[in-house]
Order: sequence, then structure tokens, then C-alpha cells
Amino acid sequence: MSKEEQASDTSGFPGSEASSSDSKAKPHLRVALVYRRDVAADEHVLKTLETELTNLGFAVWIDKGVLFGIEWAKEVEQQIRTAHAVIPLISTTSVCSEMVAFEIENAHESSQRQQGRPKLIPIRVKSDAPLPEPIAGILDPIQALVWNSPMDDARVLSELVQILRDIAPAQPPVRVVPGKGLRLVPRPTAVVRILGTAVKPAAPSGPLPLETIGGAVPLNSEFYIKRPVDAELRNAVSRYDSIILLKGGRQIGKTSLLARGLQTARERGAKVALTDFQKFNAVNLESVGNFYLSLAESLADQLDLQTMPGDTWDERRGPNINFERFIRREVLAGLNAPLVWGLDEVDRLFLCPFGSEVFGLFRSWHNERALDPSGPWAGLTLAIAYATEAHLFITDMNQSPFNIGTRLVLEDFSRANVTELNRRYGNPLKDEQQLDRFVQLVGGHPFLVRRGLHEIKSREIDIAAVEAEADQDEGMFGDHLRRILVLLAKDAALTDIVRGLLRGEDCPTPESFYRLRSAGVIVGNSQTDVQIRCQVYAAFLKRHLL
Repeated sequence: MSKEEQASDTSGFPGSEASSSDSKAKPHLRVALVYRRDVAADEHVLKTLETELTNLGFAVWIDKGVLFGIEWAKEVEQQIRTAHAVIPLISTTSVCSEMVAFEIENAHESSQRQQGRPKLIPIRVKSDAPLPEPIAGILDPIQALVWNSPMDDARVLSELVQILRDIAPAQPPVRVVPGKGLRLVPRPTAVVRILGTAVKPAAPSGPLPLETIGGAVPLNSEFYIKRPVDAELRNAVSRYDSIILLKGGRQIGKTSLLARGLQTARERGAKVALTDFQKFNAVNLESVGNFYLSLAESLADQLDLQTMPGDTWDERRGPNINFERFIRREVLAGLNAPLVWGLDEVDRLFLCPFGSEVFGLFRSWHNERALDPSGPWAGLTLAIAYATEAHLFITDMNQSPFNIGTRLVLEDFSRANVTELNRRYGNPLKDEQQLDRFVQLVGGHPFLVRRGLHEIKSREIDIAAVEAEADQDEGMFGDHLRRILVLLAKDAALTDIVRGLLRGEDCPTPESFYRLRSAGVIVGNSQTDVQIRCQVYAAFLKRHLL
């Protein structure tokens, strides 16, 4: 049978009710399947989808991961970005994969920039458990298909094909007109908050029951390691400082720290809200007006306000005035307590055309508070978490909140931190010599430290086994390392700079230094004082880039 005949024949598709004419509607639709390898149920769904979708004429891409390297990384990034649809298989195992999470984030980011393409279509595979962040913020608002056994093959395939055939061509965004009942942000689901004694002051005695690794560390986790910045944030929140800046590279613990700062505010009786910009979609970020409406809706929902922004928005006033008026009249005026508002993943705004306008408004609130300490802005604290150097994107620093307020910088774990975490895992590293070897391998990288100790404890392996597989493509850090490779593949110039660093050269420009440090690839204080973040990174990148 020819490809054209296959594309029009649905007889081999179990349970399909589509007609031959329907199957020709999308002859060149590109579909990317995202999954975790070596999981039986996931592999079954994957092979079924690959076979049936290919038979129907869809162009199906799967990351086979046969040979990793920079060309592989470029292909992953390109295939996700250019797909019409990305279909992640979500199971109890795949949600723990950093690479799966990254591919979902990459699809989500591309969708924001390309008017909704690719379309994310999650399939829950034998799991209805709550999703971890960051993928929860992306996938929770999307209706997922559900597969529990091979008996669901026909139904899932039929539902999936119908969704794919209904994918419309990318359209220019529709202008949003504010009005009563308007909602740009989905109504949030109820979240159980752990209060009171969630953050325990006393160091626990180990060993402790193991926890899933990845994402923010839960408030009640005894594996959370406090650093000096924790006390600094607690003091800043207790003072209700106007603007608190939490800066640090990728996977250093910003979200976990921010959560504990907000918990401190709750315990002191303040009202608390958290906006994660990773959860905003293309409509939310289309214009400054849409953005302010979305931001105000997020606040109104979390603070249980009776009035929604769309009810009072008047376009004749302009976006900035509308938003500021809503915050002043509907939010701050109605609270009988200070408001501590956490803003996470703020880096997303740096690339928005209206980012400087938003940051300028935040700066003006700080200035008004300084001029009128008894005014409404005295009751507002903004806690902003970000990684990227703001001065690379904001040209007028007089309109920036990033050079005022209380600036807190997160650093990697100290050796004492690693020693304490090892104790909480029950001392799988038996002595000082083993600790030294471990720290030499992963440095103080918070994620690698915890992942490594978790693997040693759960698999009952020794430090020699960790050293042997640490930088391997399919080793204990494989997902994490491959993600770094894909990040670098997005920028050929930055990749060449990393090659130079691996040869002992300096960063050629301050911009490249700041970008690589923000991405968590390097550490150092200046472009002439820099090194690859840890031995695992250096060994992995040398093998794939040199």
C-alpha cells in the first residue's frame, strides 16, 4: 500500500470511526511523542501510537536516544519546536524524568511564541496522581487522555486522532475585550497547605524515608537544607520589605526557598499569593493588557476577592492604570493584613516586549511606598525569583526593580551542607574520604548532591559506582545532563564558548558569562574567573563537545 493509500485508509485503526476523507485533512501533520524509556506500560502505548499514527499518514517523531551528542540535542529541540502536536506519556515513572519535563517545558515555551503550536496532548498512563512542578503548571489545565490497560488502545487512539484532526492552523491572536465574567486564567484547583509546624526547627535524626527527587522540595520535607540565605529571607519577610529579590542559577533551589519565605509570611499573619509565570500561556502573554488581566485574576482567585478584574476594567484608562487601580482599590484596600506576593520564573518576562513596562510599574510602587510610608503600597511586599541578569534585557535601570530592594543570592551547598544531607540519608558516604570524593565529583550542586545520595542509598551502591557512571549518558544523572546539552544546542555561539571554556579559555564577553552562569552551567565571579560548574558537567560536556 502506498503512503497516500495508507493516509486515507482507517480500516487498520481499531475503534476508529473516521471517514477516508477525514484522514486526508492533515496529510503532513508532525507529531512528537515524549516518553520515559524502559517502562513497560509506556513502551506499549508508545509503540501502539507510533504504528497507528504512522499508518494514518502522520509524521511521527520519537527520541530513540541511540547516539547522544550535540547533533542529537539539536534534533530534539528542533523536533519539539516544529511539531504540530507534542504528546507526552505521563506515568508515575515518566514524571520523575527531568528530560521528559524539559521536553514538555520546551513545547510549552514554543507554543507561547508560535500562536499555540505545538499543541500539548498529554496521555495519563496508569496514573491519576497529582503532577509535580513544573509540569503540573503546564499540564493541569489541559484535559488529558487516559490509558489504563491495552483494552483502552482503541478508545485512546480514536480520541487522539480526533484531537489531531481538529488542530487548526496557527492564527493571529484574538484581541481580548475585558468584560464582566472574563477569565484568562483557569480557576485554580484547591491546594492543601501545610501550616504551623511544616518547617521544623530541629535537625531530624536519620536515616529518613526517601522522597522523590525533582522540583521544589516540599515544605514538610526533612531533606531540605537551610543555607544562610534562608535566614536573610526570613528577616526580609518579617520586616515586610518592599521588594525582595531571590537570584540564583538553574536548579539551585529558588522555588523551594521562595515557598519557605511565603510560609514565614503566613505564620506572621500576612496574606500570601504566589504567581508562577511558567503557568502563563500564549493568551496571557499576548499583550500587556492580557498580562495584567491574568496577573490580577491570579491575585483575585488566591485572595478570594468578590470582584474579578474584568468586572471593573475600563480600556479607556490604559493597561497600567487599570492594573494599578485594581491592586490599590480591590486588593490592598480590602485586606486587613500585609500582602506578600511571590513572583516565580520572572525570567519569562525579560523576553516579552512589554517586560520593561511591567518592571517599571513595580519600581514605581516601591518609590511611592518610600515617599508615602502610610499609603496603600506600604502593605505590599513583592518577592521576585529569577535567574537571568536583568541588565541584559532592561536598558533603563532607573525603571528596574532589580537594582533596589533586598537582594538575596543563592549559592551552591557548602561542604557542611553536603555532610548534613548525607547524615539525613543515613550516612551512605561512610567517611570523610568518601565525602571528599563525592564533593569533588558534583561540587555543591543541590540537585546533583541530593540525586547522588538518593541513588547511593536506594540502590545500595558505593562511591566508586557513582564515579563510574556519573557522567554517562544513561547514568544516574543522564536525564539532567542531556537536558543541558539540549539547552546549549539552542545557541550555537554559546556552545562554542563552552567548548572554549573546556579548553581552558575565558568567557569572551560579560553577556556570555552571565548567560551561562544563569543557566547553571558555570560558576565564577567574572568572565576571567570562571569554571564549569562541577566535574560531572566537565566530563560529560568534553565527551560531547570536544
